[in-house]
Parts: sequence; C-alpha cells; structure tokens
Amino acid sequence: MTTLLDKPVTDPEQGRRDRNSARRSLVGRIVTHLCIIIGVVLSLYPFYWLVVMSTNTTAEIFDYPPKLTFGPHLIENVTAVVENIDLIGALINTLFVSLACAVLVMFFDSLAAFAFAKYNFPAKNVLFVILIATFLVPGSLSLVPSFVLMSEIGWVGRFEALIIPGAANAFGIFLLRQFAAGSIPDELVESARIDGAGFWRTYFYVGIPMLRSGLAFLGIFTFIGAWNDYVWPLIVLVNPQQQTLQTALQTLNSIYITDYSMVMAGALISVVPLIGIFIIGSRHFIANIAAGALKG
Repeated sequence: MTTLLDKPVTDPEQGRRDRNSARRSLVGRIVTHLCIIIGVVLSLYPFYWLVVMSTNTTAEIFDYPPKLTFGPHLIENVTAVVENIDLIGALINTLFVSLACAVLVMFFDSLAAFAFAKYNFPAKNVLFVILIATFLVPGSLSLVPSFVLMSEIGWVGRFEALIIPGAANAFGIFLLRQFAAGSIPDELVESARIDGAGFWRTYFYVGIPMLRSGLAFLGIFTFIGAWNDYVWPLIVLVNPQQQTLQTALQTLNSIYITDYSMVMAGALISVVPLIGIFIIGSRHFIANIAAGALKG
C-alpha cells in the first residue's frame, strides 16, 4: 500500500532544466573535441607535407595544383643526401652534443633549483632576481662575446664550445625551482636532515625522485634545442669533420640550383630521432604527472 508521501515528486521545470543542462554539456564536449581534432590536424600537417616532399621529386613539388600524396622517390632522395654529406658522422656528432647538453643541464639546473627552493643562504633572493633578469638579454647578443671567450680558451673548433656554455641555463633553474617549491614538502627535507643526510644525499635521494617529471620535460626541451641548434655550431665549428646535422644539411642548399626533395629528405632524417626521443621522454613525463595526481 502506497501513500502520497511514497510517490515521487515530479517537477516539469526541473526536468526541462536538466535536459537543457545535458544538451549544453553535450554541445560543449562536441565543440571541445572538434577544437582538439582541428589543433591536432594543424599540428601534424607540416610533418605530413614534409614527408610528401621527401617522397617526390623537386619538379613534382612545384606542380600546380600541388601533389598531396606520397611518391616513390624516398630512397632515391635519402641516397642523394648520404652521397652529398657525411650523414652518419653528423648524426653521431649531434647525438653526442645533444645528450651531453641534456645531461649537464638536468644535473646543474636541478642542483641550483633544489638549493634555491629548499635552502637559505646569503643573497638568495638577489641572486634569483639576477638569474631571472638574464631572460631579458637576447641570445644573439652573446654570440660575439662567447666566440671571443671560446677563442681565448682555445675551444674554437671543439665540441666543448657547444657543450660547456649550455651546461646550465636560467630557464631550467627557474622551471625546476618552481617545481621543487611546490612538489617537495619542507617536512621531507627536514626529515632527511634529522636522519643525518647532508646536502648531496638529500639532493640525490629526496630532490631527484621528486623532480623526475620536471627533469623529463627539461631533458626533452634541452635535447631538442641542442639538436636543432644551427647558428652557434655554424660559427664555432671550423672542422668539416665535426659538423652537426643542421650545419651539414645547410650544405645541401646550392647557390644556383637547390634539389628541394633532397633537402626535405635530409630534414625528415633530422626530425625522426626527435620524435623517438620525445616519445621515450614523454612516457616518463606523463607517468610521473599521473602518479603525482594520484598521490595528491
């Protein structure tokens, strides 16, 4: 036996509001996904066009309307690249320089960032302000002074001129300092001190594990920047046997006639390793972010 109190109360206005809210939510999700899809397509199209040009001839690249499909000339274009430059040597040189820069930047930047975030020392804030002020100085202004310094040291034509000046940077210190300030609890550092851990032990056993996701991003960012660097290696490397990939690919451009299909094939070769590095590094980056979200 049911009573009036047992009957569900229906409100036509509330039902209409719920349907309108659900409809707006559905429209919002559709618009969001459409924007994401458009963004992905726009981001991938330059790479797709690079592959198209690498697989066709120069004449087909300049056809009108342009050819938007892959061609059969990829092996031919890659062979032309190998015949015109020391591709393997340039790849090895670039990989060595990029890895060395990434490792040194991750070490020195995380060390400085950990000290700035979790330790007090004289003139700490003044030094950090000076560090941030270096962002205002364009990198091109340091080319001539840097070359003069490398010449005085005797590093012109040596890989040290590419690696050592980039062993630390203000961007990485600022990034990891902000990351450390928010992700490393002061109580954890104090516990390590109480247990007798010094600075280095606290840094390696507390700082590094907590900064892994930030280090993954910084490592990827630094590796890509060193891999794509063109101006500084062009200035400081005078030995053709020590060319990096970007300076070697520059020699494919002729003064009178340029085989654009060959140039694009070389550009494709230079991009493929970066995609692999990004995929490997981003796995750790995303995994650590997810782990941090679950812990929080």
